[in-house]
Amino acid sequence: MKRVAAPKQWYLGKLKGVYAVRPSPGPHKKRECIPMSVLLHQRLKLALNTGEVMKIVKNRSGLIKVDGKIRRDPRYPLGINDVVSIDKTNKHYRILIDTKGRFIPHKIDSKEAGFKLAKVTKKYIGKSKVPYIATHDGRTMRFQHPDICLNDTVKINLAKGEIEQVVKFQNGAMVLLTGGNNIGRIGILESVEKHPGSFEIAKVRDSKDARFSTRLSNIFVIGDNKNASISLPSGEGIKLSLLQEMNLKGDKNEEVEEAEDEEN
Repeated sequence: MKRVAAPKQWYLGKLKGVYAVRPSPGPHKKRECIPMSVLLHQRLKLALNTGEVMKIVKNRSGLIKVDGKIRRDPRYPLGINDVVSIDKTNKHYRILIDTKGRFIPHKIDSKEAGFKLAKVTKKYIGKSKVPYIATHDGRTMRFQHPDICLNDTVKINLAKGEIEQVVKFQNGAMVLLTGGNNIGRIGILESVEKHPGSFEIAKVRDSKDARFSTRLSNIFVIGDNKNASISLPSGEGIKLSLLQEMNLKGDKNEEVEEAEDEEN
């Protein structure tokens, strides 16, 4: 695809070339994922060009794993809460979103890399009266517990492929916003307004007591009782104003200058 037409969540420089990597068909939509090539090249800086990305991904020993499975497609789509493991460096990353809507690889330990969270998007009775649920990452699971409902989040053991825990979608749950103007923000779900014939609106409050609203489809439950089931990136989903960002950068620059003065 043309680099200008690529999703802005990838954070590609429009003057660094004409074309960008188009993600392969997979468990995530094109606008809701980041290709593995972009992650290795632009984010993790493990490769200088696309040729090096191909050598890393297509290595016979299987250096890159996504959700515990070896992936050799450099265009494989990586979505929210996917776990990327690099065996050569023994490092693990969880794909999350910051408050500006950009995909970020959040570094995690090997214990946390053994599971992932998946949002329940469908719950049906299939052929021969077989109950099943479908998750946001393309998984279909049959004969699951009947208490699992739509919009709940399931904690999946990647080694066994089984559900370890269910995080209910209810008031008081910790949620991550995956779309809308408040994308990337994290807070506590307070209530849900139902509007027949229109979108249902969820109201959320963050740790700074700032309240905001979004569509129900943008809600991703990541924990209950104010405790997240996963580790959170720096900032913890708090959206800062332009003035607050400028002050934060100024404080960091002062700390760097003080450290340099002490060394000198």
